[in-house]
Amino acid sequence: MTKPTPTARVLTTESGAPVADNQNSSTAGVGGPIVLQDQHLLEKLARFNRERIPERVVHARGSGAYGHFEVTDDVTGFTSADFLSAVGKRTELFIRFSTVADNLGGPDAARDPRGFAVKFYTEEGNYDLVGNNTPVFFIKDPLKFPDFIHSQKRDPFTGKQEPDNVWDFWAHAPEATHQVTWLMGDRGIPASYRHMNGYGSHTYQWTNAEGESFFVKYHFKTNQGIRCLSAEQGAELSGTDPNSHQTDLLQSIERGVYPSWTLYVQLMPVAEAADYRFNPFDLTKVWPHKDYPLQRVGRMVLDRNPDNVFAEVEQSAFSPNNFVPGIGPSPDKMLQGRLFAYADAHRYRLGVNHTQLPVNAPKATVARNYGRDGLMATNGYDRHAKNYEPNSYGGPVQSDRPLAAPLAVNGHVGTHAAPAHTKDDDFIQAGELYRLMSEDEKQRLIANIAGGLSQVGREDVIEKNLAHFHAADPEYGERVEAKVRELRED
Repeated sequence: MTKPTPTARVLTTESGAPVADNQNSSTAGVGGPIVLQDQHLLEKLARFNRERIPERVVHARGSGAYGHFEVTDDVTGFTSADFLSAVGKRTELFIRFSTVADNLGGPDAARDPRGFAVKFYTEEGNYDLVGNNTPVFFIKDPLKFPDFIHSQKRDPFTGKQEPDNVWDFWAHAPEATHQVTWLMGDRGIPASYRHMNGYGSHTYQWTNAEGESFFVKYHFKTNQGIRCLSAEQGAELSGTDPNSHQTDLLQSIERGVYPSWTLYVQLMPVAEAADYRFNPFDLTKVWPHKDYPLQRVGRMVLDRNPDNVFAEVEQSAFSPNNFVPGIGPSPDKMLQGRLFAYADAHRYRLGVNHTQLPVNAPKATVARNYGRDGLMATNGYDRHAKNYEPNSYGGPVQSDRPLAAPLAVNGHVGTHAAPAHTKDDDFIQAGELYRLMSEDEKQRLIANIAGGLSQVGREDVIEKNLAHFHAADPEYGERVEAKVRELRED
């Protein structure tokens, strides 16, 4: 029997009892069958069987890091958020990057949008900003989100992603044309997480100390510069190093080469939203910078890797309903749906007490509420504290301070289409994006779109998609159509 050295820590069971032998199971005699009383063996195997939790339905494959955000410019005229209250103020944060459609074991270098979720550990509670590396998305109503994701993920019969499903959904969703143009362009495969921008994508609301409100869009501009992979490079890297983005992020931080992003915002006075030329809460559209210029806010730096990927990256939980005073939601329908869906997904995956996990718990303040018990409950609340409110025992009480200004509403409850603005259109911005591209970029975009669309089995689905590109820009449509026909004839 090997005795522990005086300085060695003794291995124990989960209840703290010392383990006498961690090399040999207990048997009925030498060479005999294993006995049921071997508590250490049973506990070890049962624990191993439960080491994994359900993976995220979307954004399953991810990487994360810790860092800080430092305010560089005065924005107190626009928001009363405390973590943005003074130039030079620093706030600890955690960020999770991810792909969207693939499973946990998928390659990092896939053509896919990238999740860009930031958790700010502020003194007024955690603020979660959940976005992507694209400023727009495929759909504008959360009712279609399950359908969209089903079309992009593995087919329930074939068990693999099907071009027929992908393009059939897009054929019936003309508002996706703008995001499809982003996704099939050069930025569809970032070279690494460090070399891409991040966007809040949704429209949010900022409210200043005087109660004046602004609608806001977030832009994290990479200070490493934009770098992307071609379709051929992405395919090769996916095969040779499926963990390429994870490796790059981990190693750069370990070397002390800390990635950083500069945060800018676009700000729209609330009164201007109603008469803006298109719906400013439509997630499939951007606000042109000439209308609402970028204003610098601060700098985000990542300088520490997680110690345990499962505990800190896979169990990290971001919910866009985690606001702080001075920041709130807008009427963006996709955002409104996600205010519920994200938190509910985490309650399913991680349990109702997932906010008590170290990566999700507040760091600069203490959570005080009357939630109790449930799966994996801890004693994280005051001893002998009451679990109801109001009470006569000094329990926490409401602040009477709204997080943001109230949103004006009118009309009757019903399943309404989004309100029409003077220049609402599903194709204008996709065409503008196409015309901004160089000829080389256009050629790669056309090749990427045609490579997928030419694999679709139904001609009517192909025709519907081609009509979208024609509507965005006549040249765009003609070139996609010609390339698709060429590939289908080969």
